[in-house]
Amino acid sequence: MSLPRRTSRRRTWTALTLPALLCALAACSADPATGGGTDAAGPARDASPTPTGPPGTLFDNFNYSGADDPSLAAHGWEIRTGGGGPGIKDTWSAAGAGFLSDATAQGGKVLRLRSSTDGTEQGTQQVEVQTTGQNLFTGTFAARVHLSDKPTSGRDGDHVVQTFFPISPSDSSEKYSELDFEYLPNGGWGSVGPQLDNVSWYKADPPDRVHNTLERKLGGWHTMIITAMNGKVTYSLDGKDLFTSSGKYVPREKMDIHFSNWLIDLPFTGGPRTWDMKVNWVYYKADETVSPADVQKTVDGFYSAGTDYVNTVPTS
Repeated sequence: MSLPRRTSRRRTWTALTLPALLCALAACSADPATGGGTDAAGPARDASPTPTGPPGTLFDNFNYSGADDPSLAAHGWEIRTGGGGPGIKDTWSAAGAGFLSDATAQGGKVLRLRSSTDGTEQGTQQVEVQTTGQNLFTGTFAARVHLSDKPTSGRDGDHVVQTFFPISPSDSSEKYSELDFEYLPNGGWGSVGPQLDNVSWYKADPPDRVHNTLERKLGGWHTMIITAMNGKVTYSLDGKDLFTSSGKYVPREKMDIHFSNWLIDLPFTGGPRTWDMKVNWVYYKADETVSPADVQKTVDGFYSAGTDYVNTVPTS
């Protein structure tokens, strides 16, 4: 399958809260343990503690009190509320981002990304949450993500895209870099789905990329890992390698991490419906290939220690 040309991702953004300097929370522990977590409905935390933890590490389990929690912006997260694409242009809304209790999640807390539509542009809201200025380049990117095969409410059939991807700050960059996990439960652009696309980009416009498609239903929790080391990018799902790119299809500059849930088009009206994607945690380790087992061991250690957030990635 040849992926279509897509509308540029990089458009006007407005932060839900004022940008703040990146900082980190709590000490971390290398001791592995499962479970743990903090009170999912706990209060907002101190936005400016002293950074601690293993060098070159970013971890967040989204234990925030809400979109207005000052720690969210202090930790470098933005919720998209500006215009542009992809999908249904100018429909990005902070209303779709929530921080909720979830008994199926490790630690009991998730970032939920909810997109909704009634089949009209005016009745559509898409959602995207991203880091800013994180200086993430080579190494290991990982996230535990819950994908949806069916809408949470309403009629099925929308061409929804549920994504986890590091990407350059600007589409026009001469060293543009983007590495995608994209799940399309109902397909899109002429395909019927369900499918998971992994895409390594060299240039956004005109598009220059390589990709692989896994044709399978994937509703539920999955651990997605991207390793970008030694001139290769490898994508794995639940510990199984799916695709490797090399040559010019590797990162060439520092990137930010994005999670988004958006609609390719509006194939029917048919009343309101909502689509949910959830993120349990995100992890990055600079300049190292970390195995799926060791990713989970490290994450378990953070939960065991009660550590919600760590950022010791160098700022330059």
